[in-house]
Amino acid sequence: MSFPGQQNFNDRLKAQREAKLAMLERAKEKQLDPKEKERLLKERAERNKRREEREAKKEAERKAKEALIAEEKAEKERKAKIAKEAAIKAQEELKRAQKARRDAKYAARKNRR
Repeated sequence: MSFPGQQNFNDRLKAQREAKLAMLERAKEKQLDPKEKERLLKERAERNKRREEREAKKEAERKAKEALIAEEKAEKERKAKIAKEAAIKAQEELKRAQKARRDAKYAARKNRR
């Protein structure tokens, strides 16, 4: 009992098969021909090579910059250490001078008596 406009099972199967074939045909049309595919692969390889070269160059520059910063930091620390030692030495010298003045003052007072 089939009504007009109603599809039966075989009609649906046929429509599905046609749709699948059409889809496969469209996919086949979208596929690149081997020459085009080879050209695109070469372009991609060239781009990747250039990118790797850029990244290697940036890495080398970054390492050089880090080495320079480390060198500057070491120099700064060395200068700070020298300045600290000089300050300690000056402080000790000041204490010695103060003690010498104090001793001289007491000696002068003792000699006056």
